[in-house]
Amino acid sequence: MSLPPGFLDELRTRLSLTQVVGRKVMWDQRKSNQAKGDMWAPCPFHQEKTASFHVDDQKGFYYCFGCHAKGDAISFVKETENVSFIEAVEILAGEAGMKMPARDPKAQEKADRRTLLIEVMEMAVNHFRLMLKTGAGAEARDYLTRRGLDEAALDRWEIGFAPDAWQGLWDHLKAKNVEDDLILGAGLAKPSQKGGKPYDTFRGRIMFPIRDARGRAIAFGGRAMDPNDNAKYLNSPETELFDKGRNLYNHGPAREAAGKGQPLIVAEGYMDVIALSEAGFNATVAPLGTAITEDQLRLLWRIAPEPIIALDGDTAGLRAAMRVIDNALPLLEAGQSLRFSIMPEGKDPDDLLKESGASAMQTLIDGAIPMVDLLWRRETEGKVFDSPERKAALDKDLRTAIARIQDPSIKNHYGQAIKDKRWELFRNRPSGQGGNKRPWQPGGRRGWQATPPVLASTKGSMLASADERAQDALREAVILAILIRRPDMLDQVESRMERLDMVGPDHDLLLRCVLTSAHFGAEALEEALLNRVGGDVLDRLFSLSHVRITPAIRTSNDDEIVLACLTEELTKLEAKRGVAREIRDAEADMDALPDEGVTWRLGQAAEARNKALRSQTEDKTTYEVADNGSLMDREERDALDALLAQIDPSKGKSH
Repeated sequence: MSLPPGFLDELRTRLSLTQVVGRKVMWDQRKSNQAKGDMWAPCPFHQEKTASFHVDDQKGFYYCFGCHAKGDAISFVKETENVSFIEAVEILAGEAGMKMPARDPKAQEKADRRTLLIEVMEMAVNHFRLMLKTGAGAEARDYLTRRGLDEAALDRWEIGFAPDAWQGLWDHLKAKNVEDDLILGAGLAKPSQKGGKPYDTFRGRIMFPIRDARGRAIAFGGRAMDPNDNAKYLNSPETELFDKGRNLYNHGPAREAAGKGQPLIVAEGYMDVIALSEAGFNATVAPLGTAITEDQLRLLWRIAPEPIIALDGDTAGLRAAMRVIDNALPLLEAGQSLRFSIMPEGKDPDDLLKESGASAMQTLIDGAIPMVDLLWRRETEGKVFDSPERKAALDKDLRTAIARIQDPSIKNHYGQAIKDKRWELFRNRPSGQGGNKRPWQPGGRRGWQATPPVLASTKGSMLASADERAQDALREAVILAILIRRPDMLDQVESRMERLDMVGPDHDLLLRCVLTSAHFGAEALEEALLNRVGGDVLDRLFSLSHVRITPAIRTSNDDEIVLACLTEELTKLEAKRGVAREIRDAEADMDALPDEGVTWRLGQAAEARNKALRSQTEDKTTYEVADNGSLMDREERDALDALLAQIDPSKGKSH
């Protein structure tokens, strides 16, 4: 939408920046001079106790001397309300009594439809709240009472109930003359596949309204009352209003509380947010049924520079914390990171509050650890590093993680912190070979052994060809197809899958969907795949001949066959890639590995490759030799040609 010349200038002159900002901050009366429009307050964009946020009302600009946030009234509304530029202008124009210029008809139509959808969502909120107070909601009320929520808390959080009826909400909205298209568009109902009336999305569930940063109802989260329901929690589907990867539960109230100095806490679910908020931790949010996405991380950093991730102390909670690290590393900036507060084993924040009170929770929040400490814990906990091979594996994993950091300064600090921790771990190890008694120091090298260089000819001869990439892609396809067909098997290989770099087309996106959604069941995974990847990609994956003939796909109900096939394919893929990884590692930082030389690395990689090839010769009658000298199944060859054409169109046949 284009604005006429002078519109924004007039808007800024009509507004008092002090009044706009004053809704979000508490002015420091000692430093501020209201008569001159010279105002100071703690910054609403980062946590602080001193008043370093300055507003110059005469110039119409603000600036924070702590986090360096700066801008005018429009940028302030845009950042604090999490809205677009035009939406910020609309909000301010309404306050200033200015009429917005006429919109493009299509844009106006879209805005009008969003307004109608939000109205329908509010009608649904009121309906569910009413249903909770009826006889049909008695069991749900009892459950909420056992969870410690009184009637006042239920009203504050607008909790409701969807009875176990196919068209309960549908009939209610139709009685109010709501159009079918709006009910379906809001994600409140789904069309029948049998030609009947659409049916309610939520049935037999306790309902939690999800509101955006401006307080508008955009979706619901529903907790199943039936303990045997496959989906314990169910969110609204993606709609024009709702993108679950770009929103946070309790976003608006948490942002306001964080602006007043409370630490921003990220919990795992709705009940954790409610329990923490009711206990006084008002700046608490939760992702919406998925692992924390990059977009949600950016939303969190708009609220506070160091959100505290407070996840459950069970295996799933720890896995979620580890995935957050991988998403956050590339996005780190100076003063912008995460801290982690892991609950006691087997407990969530709600359990801790009930058993030990708010003071125990405060102690955990105060003791939240930096992200680099949790990264180190992930790579070292429960492991023994009593050999050069194990130390090399640790170095490789840590270097891979640190390489994802984009900011050079932060990358250097992480590298130094890891070197310090490594020195602490290995400083009491036995002395080195050749009688050298000097302990290794961070950043140093042994005087008796220089790291041999990797010869250019050696590097060139070991590089993977496009044919090899295509064969890797075939194995990836089989692994992904198995996990999509049997998502319950992810627990067996999850840590290995998280470290797997994909080369096949669309395989990285498929992997991310599996890692983030498989634990919620087959139905949730299917929905995530269809929404994020699309049916065409899935059709191509399962149409590959090498996938179709895989025993784990043909007999997907046999746990033993499925697990054996999955682990075998994954092991072969990992082993085959050993050479290229070892060479990259050796090139990356020869001085960082005082215990191992490049010659040893390449020998290990070669042995890994030999093991992979030997494992493929168990039935020599069904294999033939490809042009590049590797063994290849005849069925695999046909599928390889199709993938090879996508990876490198200049290649013809692989044979």
